[in-house]
Amino acid sequence: MDLTQGTPKEKNIRAKKMMLWFGIISLVMSFGGLTSAFIVSSTREDWLSNFDLPQSFTASTVLIVMSSIVLYFSKKALQKKQNQLSLSLLIGAFILGLGFIYTQFSGFNEIIASGFNFTGPTSNITMSYIYVIAVVHILHVVAGLICLSVVTINHLKKKYSPTNKLGFDLAATFWHFVDILWLYLFFFLYFFNKIN
Repeated sequence: MDLTQGTPKEKNIRAKKMMLWFGIISLVMSFGGLTSAFIVSSTREDWLSNFDLPQSFTASTVLIVMSSIVLYFSKKALQKKQNQLSLSLLIGAFILGLGFIYTQFSGFNEIIASGFNFTGPTSNITMSYIYVIAVVHILHVVAGLICLSVVTINHLKKKYSPTNKLGFDLAATFWHFVDILWLYLFFFLYFFNKIN
């Protein structure tokens, strides 16, 4: 497809989608670097073997997957012109996203309760990596929640329709990416611990 073809509106839509995908690719590379550093650091003598991920991380995984599913159905409802249902589901996805962040911090409390702080004499390189990976991901979830907030406000202003939903599409794509990214991180940490 020739990216220079089409109306100004079509070009604008393509440009915004391409910018989003460039951002997503850069984030994939960043988190790939983080998990690669995690693997390399596992050869250190002070590396903690057989660590347990917090139970709250499992709960947060369920919440973010549910949020992504709810957002998917919100978009489907918008396409069917069921605006009120779409808005309700969108708010539900946002609330589940907040629940994800809450359970992540509960997970940090579990790590601290098991005797590992982020820094200081009670810190450990393994757990510090887990803190960093989770916190950096949380920052992107916060960015996703801001996007969902903007979409919710625009939805309340009735700015979206089945043929005019670019903002909704971009926010949904980013949110689904953040969901898939957490699934990758969670299962990476879980299975790396099991096989290491």
